[in-house]
Amino acid sequence: MDSADEEGVKVGEANGRGGLRRNRRASRKRADYVDPLTDDDDEDEGPKRKGKKVGYKARTKTAKEDDEGLRVEDANKGAALVREKRATTKIRSPITHQSEASVSKPHEEKGNRARKRNKDGIDGEVSGKSFKKPRTKVDGSVHVGYLPDNMCHQCQYSDKRVEKCQNCKSKRYCYPCLDTWYPRIAKEDVAKKCPFCCSMCNCKTCLRLDTNIQGINSDLMVSEEERVQSSKFILQRLLPHLKGINDEQIAEKEIEANISGLEFEEVRPLDAESFPDERLYCDICKTSIFDLHRSCRECPCDICLTCCLEIRNGKAQACQEDVSWNYVNRGLEYEHGDEGKVIVKPDVKPDDKPDDKLDDKPVCKDQMKDPSMWKVNEAGIITCHCGDEGLVLKRLLPDGWVSDLLKKVEKLAEAGELFDLPETVLERCPCFKSNGHIDMDNGNLLKAACREDSEDNYLYCPSVRDVQQDDLKHFQHHWVKGEPVVVRNVLEATAGLSWEPMVMWRACRQISHVKHGELTTVDAVDCMDFCEVSINLHQFFTGYTDGRYDRMGWPLVLKLKDWPPTKTFKENLPRHAEEFLCSLPLKHYTHPVNGPLNLAVKLPENCLKPDMGPKTYVAYGFAQEFGRGDSVTKLHCDMSDAVNILTHIAEVPMDNSKQPGIKNLKKKHAQQDFKELYSSVANKEEMMKILVKSKQEVENVDTDDGALWDIFRREDIPKLESYIEKHHKEFRHLYCSPVSQVVHPIHDQNFYLTRYHIMKLKEEYGIEPWTFNQKLGDAVLIPVGCPHQVRNLKSCTKVALDFVSPENIGECLRLTKQYRLLPPNHFAKEDK
Repeated sequence: MDSADEEGVKVGEANGRGGLRRNRRASRKRADYVDPLTDDDDEDEGPKRKGKKVGYKARTKTAKEDDEGLRVEDANKGAALVREKRATTKIRSPITHQSEASVSKPHEEKGNRARKRNKDGIDGEVSGKSFKKPRTKVDGSVHVGYLPDNMCHQCQYSDKRVEKCQNCKSKRYCYPCLDTWYPRIAKEDVAKKCPFCCSMCNCKTCLRLDTNIQGINSDLMVSEEERVQSSKFILQRLLPHLKGINDEQIAEKEIEANISGLEFEEVRPLDAESFPDERLYCDICKTSIFDLHRSCRECPCDICLTCCLEIRNGKAQACQEDVSWNYVNRGLEYEHGDEGKVIVKPDVKPDDKPDDKLDDKPVCKDQMKDPSMWKVNEAGIITCHCGDEGLVLKRLLPDGWVSDLLKKVEKLAEAGELFDLPETVLERCPCFKSNGHIDMDNGNLLKAACREDSEDNYLYCPSVRDVQQDDLKHFQHHWVKGEPVVVRNVLEATAGLSWEPMVMWRACRQISHVKHGELTTVDAVDCMDFCEVSINLHQFFTGYTDGRYDRMGWPLVLKLKDWPPTKTFKENLPRHAEEFLCSLPLKHYTHPVNGPLNLAVKLPENCLKPDMGPKTYVAYGFAQEFGRGDSVTKLHCDMSDAVNILTHIAEVPMDNSKQPGIKNLKKKHAQQDFKELYSSVANKEEMMKILVKSKQEVENVDTDDGALWDIFRREDIPKLESYIEKHHKEFRHLYCSPVSQVVHPIHDQNFYLTRYHIMKLKEEYGIEPWTFNQKLGDAVLIPVGCPHQVRNLKSCTKVALDFVSPENIGECLRLTKQYRLLPPNHFAKEDK
């Protein structure tokens, strides 16, 4: 997944992005995206007047309606809104008949909040003091008015021409709503079966339904035999790692027996205090603790068995100094080639990233970092950094649980009852002919690399229908070798709910809601300097389709990471969450609830589980590679397997009037890069040509292409890391500052390899990634341990989900060992 995106930092007004700060301004809604008010909505456009009654026009569904008023108390007493139920009165909507020409001239009345109709027939708001309804403007071609028989299910108005569904006989959709929200559906098709019947209605009520919808079932039906076979396969893959964990625990118990003078069988680790909503982790390496560990009796310090072993061997490997990144904020002028001025915020140290959050556990960090404070005697007794001698051995699982499990698994293995991959999977892939050559006529292959003397230049790329008809064997052929897989057209397996940005905005645009929280303002990452900016969600989505520019005329590229940020994806966008689960390919591996081959499903219900998603990634994008401010996810490596689905794309038009300015800024960027990044290059003229040539538009971008992926093989990681360490000074990161140091070439997530660097990498080290374009509806499955980077060729909406496959357990553990050696304040150590 596009997980581990770059952590942003908030910057001040001096950076030239004043329009994106937290100073709330009245939102300018586009006319074709305005909805009628509902009881759970508050409008975020402009301040509300205090001390006066505010009118609210209820929907007209029957002859009797409750007219609700809102009384605003005195402003000096807090201006609290109190709902007041009025007496029920009979209301009859007037019915008038006018010509079509009169429809586009609505009658506006004075008042604080009254309804109007715009030229497209979409409801909006105008000022008005009166509770009285405006005269109905009726389409002269049909005999309709404020009558329930003609009410549009989408906008809840009755004054436009509607299509009545012949399937349910009850739902109707007016022409303006069909044109705005369902432009790809013919009106005659709506008459046969409406969006509601097709389970793709995107009115606000349906978008927020938390209940199951008829006709949509994202659950995976698995037989008992399949579950048993899957469990045997998981145990077979877990067995060698389970042995390693058990050996580590036995060694620690033997040391405890020598310390306490007991027999091995008499060692009884103490119960550790643990709570369902807390995760216990090592205070030295920050790795999660799942069972045996040692704790101090005087201070709240817990350390894992690996750190205990390292301390006894002389030094805890993970006990290192905090890293200082030394990125300096010089403002927007510097980012566009000028000198700029250093901007220092008083509450942030200039040499650190504000997101470098140290652990707030009450432990002396200076002592934790000093290896000399952790001592051990000849018997193996560890003295805590606080001076207390003898850390206590504790456990989280029942005593002997791991060893008992290992015995059961070994017994099954001896009896030959464990299930491994079929021999046919380990043989030659069906993508090859009998003579050993690639079957070029196979429509399920995608050429993604040009390595010499290699059989993995092609990726397995089936359609969702091919995957549904075939079993898992072909997928396992590629997956067990650590190859990514691309499944095409996965949205065909869904009901067709729209992933348009404005539809998602409508689903969560309320200021406050009991279930869904506050989602009107978001923190987006600016891809120019990878700092966070606060922006209204509606404004962000408007820029997603129309584009935005900074004050110097450069395309402003923003992206939302892990959105929605509060609660879970399902709670904030329940219908879209259900739609995403329906689109998941290879559900035996990817389904987050009952996938039999997804180890994340096997975690106990009473434990604190890691956040596996799904999460939405929304970003602006352009086909042209600018070199600065590109819409990228930098090179990184996820801690688990991931599936990433491209659900929506939009091509952002470039403002031709800004092209001369952009061209001039590119020249300034190239001159600054040559001075700061490539000053040591011997042939300067050739270097300048390369800089200009490498920032060209990607060739052959189809209409449905959304993102450019580069995924590296696991066996190429040493050469990739060597290249980055050699050329790291040729890259920029926070505040557009040159990268001055490397802690870990991949886990730092500071580098995006442009086409120039991809070319140089192959010249110098002979390696190249799998490179391909992700199209609309494509699902990319990335094996854990494969470094990858992404650049958005258009504005993209992607939804990603993590999962853990049995084939890749060893790779997960390898990455865990790498992460524990990172500096204590390295952001990659968070929630690992």
